Amino acid sequence: MKNKLSWFAVPYVVWMALFVVAPIILVVIYAFSTADGSFTLDNFSRMGTYAVVFGRSFKLAIIATAVCLLIGYPISYLMSREGPRFQRVGMVLIMLPMWMNFLLRTYSWMSILENNGLLNRLFQSIGLIDLYNQIAMALSANPAAYEPITHFQLINTQGAVVLGMVYNYLPFMILPIYSVIVKLDRSLIEAARDLGANTFHVFRRVILPLSLPGVLSGITMVFVPSVSTFAISKMLGGGTEMMLGDLIEQQFLGGAYNPQLGAAISLVMMLIVVVCMVVMNRFGEGEEQAVML
Repeated sequence: MKNKLSWFAVPYVVWMALFVVAPIILVVIYAFSTADGSFTLDNFSRMGTYAVVFGRSFKLAIIATAVCLLIGYPISYLMSREGPRFQRVGMVLIMLPMWMNFLLRTYSWMSILENNGLLNRLFQSIGLIDLYNQIAMALSANPAAYEPITHFQLINTQGAVVLGMVYNYLPFMILPIYSVIVKLDRSLIEAARDLGANTFHVFRRVILPLSLPGVLSGITMVFVPSVSTFAISKMLGGGTEMMLGDLIEQQFLGGAYNPQLGAAISLVMMLIVVVCMVVMNRFGEGEEQAVML
């Protein structure tokens, strides 16, 4: 019976072989070869010239992941404490933006953050920009030479890129944390309170350690797409804040056509992401053992 059921896994194995294993093999072959197909390691040595792009990608991804965690954990915790009806409504509100196309959501932020966008027009209407000009002029060493600004530079900045990543990937932080917290055994919390623990100690010694698997899952689900994003950085960063995804796309589709270098960068990025995931999984196992002890 077991051997017969194993045949149902054949389509999955074929799918994995064609669309997962085969592309990875092609990436490895391209990464270690030249344009004429000979073996080389020059593709990896040339990546040192893009150290700034690597650093920027990981810096912005870490910032976006941290912001998502700071926002997502309280939302998940508060939702888990409410009734079923509130939880259903909250889940719909969290998932609703994801029903819209990813690019459309990002384009909407372009219209909000651009120089004549909604936010800058709001700041102009409430007099915030005029107030800023008055304060800057008063603090300027040469007020006569001060040139007043007409808008705040919100788009084409690293902050805009981080904002786009947080907006698009925040649900991936909320959902795993919420799914873990909502299933916690309430008797553990009641037992901690019976033993004299206050709200802070209940959260620190019971809820937080038990919710760490969801936290680690959320960190992984946000960090991995953030470090490899390219549409958000191109649209909200204006091409001035190049990230790894933009660099790889440039090597395959841009004027600097070099698929071998693009494959090498992709391979290194995959290895870094895998290492980060392994480290976080090991950390999660250690925390779970500590909680059990």
